[in-house]
Order: sequence, then C-alpha cells, then structure tokens
Amino acid sequence: MIWVTWRQHRAQILVTAGFLALLGALLLVSAVEAHRYVAGHAPPGCPGPAVACGELSVALGQRYDAVYSVFGWMPLVAPALIGAFWGAPLLGREYERGTHRLAWTQAVPVRRWLTVKLAVLGAAVVAGGLLLSLMVSLWRPVFREGIDSTFGNIGVFNMVGVQPAAWWLYAFALGTAAGALFRRTLPAMALVVAGVTVTMFTLFQVSDHYAEPARAELSGTVLLDDPDTRLVSAAWVEPSGREVAEPSGSGCPRRADVGQSSRHTEAWQACLFDRGYRYAVYYHPPSRFWRFQWTEAGILALASAALCGVAVRRTVRRPG
Repeated sequence: MIWVTWRQHRAQILVTAGFLALLGALLLVSAVEAHRYVAGHAPPGCPGPAVACGELSVALGQRYDAVYSVFGWMPLVAPALIGAFWGAPLLGREYERGTHRLAWTQAVPVRRWLTVKLAVLGAAVVAGGLLLSLMVSLWRPVFREGIDSTFGNIGVFNMVGVQPAAWWLYAFALGTAAGALFRRTLPAMALVVAGVTVTMFTLFQVSDHYAEPARAELSGTVLLDDPDTRLVSAAWVEPSGREVAEPSGSGCPRRADVGQSSRHTEAWQACLFDRGYRYAVYYHPPSRFWRFQWTEAGILALASAALCGVAVRRTVRRPG
C-alpha cells in the first residue's frame, strides 16, 4: 500500500518538495546577501534594538521587500495549498473518476486502504511543515537579530516551532473530509480555503485564553518594554485604585490628533500620569511561546483526528 500511495501521489509530493527546495534557496540566497550587506553597512551593535539600528532595519526592509511579501502570505497560503492539493483530491478525485469501485473491490479492505494513505500522506505533510519551520527559524535572525518577534507577531508565530506542521496536517485532514462529504474535488478545495481562513481567525481570537494573562501597572508610559509580548487588554487605574476603560472627570483635556501625529494623545496621557493615574496592561509574555505553540498544535491535532474520523466513517459506510 505504501508503494501504491507513492505512485498515486508522487506528483503532489514532488511538487511540494520542489516548492520547499525553491523557497529554501530563496531564503538562503537572501540571507547570505543580507549578511554581507549588514557586515558592510551596519554600525557597531547592529542589527539590534539600538536607535542607531533603525536606518539599517528600514534599509533591509526595502531591500528585501519581495522576500518579506512572500513570507507574509505563507502562514495562510501554505496550509491552504496543502489542503487543496493533498487532502481534497485524496477521496474527491476517486469518486469523480469512479476509480474507487476498482480500488475498493481488491484484496485490500477500504478501511486499510484509507488508513495507510492518511498515515503516509499525513506524516509527509507534517515533515514538510517542520522543514519549513526550520528554514524560517534559520533565516529570520539574519534580519531581526535582537529585535525578533516570534510570539507577539501572530504571522511569525504560525511559521515557526510546530505550528506549520500542525496547520498543514489540519488542512490536509480538512481537505480529505471535504472530499469524502462532497465527492467532488473543486467544492472540497473551496471548503479548505474557507475553512483554514476561518479556523486561523478563530484561533487567533481565542488564543488569549490559553493562559491567564499577566498584569503590569505602568507609570509614565503606556508601552511595555518587551515588544514581543501579546497584549490582551488595557485599562487606566484611577488614584483610588479603580480600573476604568476611559478616565472621566480627570481634568485633563483630550484633543483629537490629525494625520499620523499622536502629540495630543501623548500630552493627555502625560497629564493623567501627573494626576496619579497608572496604566494597567494585561498581556502574555514571550516566555509562554512554547505553551501557546503546543496548546494550539494540540487543538489542531485533535481537530485533524476528528476530521480523519469523519472521512473514514463516511467512506466505509458509503463506499459506492
């Protein structure tokens, strides 16, 4: 069955391997070239969080804008493609072509036929996702050393650690289940794209609840020192200790800012701090990176198992 699986799905496997090789070459070339550029243009201590590194960061952003654009779409596009071209055709194409009548009347039972395919192809997409994560993890420090944001930036978070593998597996399972239900490839592909998008947005909304947020009270500023934190909510703390969303009766006038200027808002905040107000921030620190990684991966793995169960049940109960 493993050999049959390879023969039937070698096109997807080889195309995906070629895509990963091409992406790896792109990241490698850009990283080597960027490393040389940094060595020749960066002030001492850069790249890093120092103010003097700002111009270097902007120059790198402009120089590698195309690479950044590819990277920015990857968290959504990559799993959608896996679900559409690995999962959706797995059963949808068999039904469309009528080949299931031949495949499932041979010596191999339907349940075993499907179990082997799900196991082999599922392992392949997990390996591909982990390889993508490794390439991105090696590539980003060249550009973001000292100022990297792998936890606070949800796009980057979904491209490192175990997240690519979890998302690829989920998309594959979703496509397989959709193919079993619709018995058509194109509707299954459309459902995968919509399902991955909705799931990603939903998990982003509920991720704040993976752990109890930490709390910090700030005075003189409304920004946390570490830019890699995930902000959950914030409130003003009156001199009496009561938290309010919007201070009233503080005696500090607030004027609307024009354009990109924040001068009036900053003046209003400074007035509140002078009158004894503090700023309470609820957030998740970067130290929770792996806790969030494994929590979200566990959710996606359970969903993948459930979707595979739906596909197997649907196929076994209605094989014809």
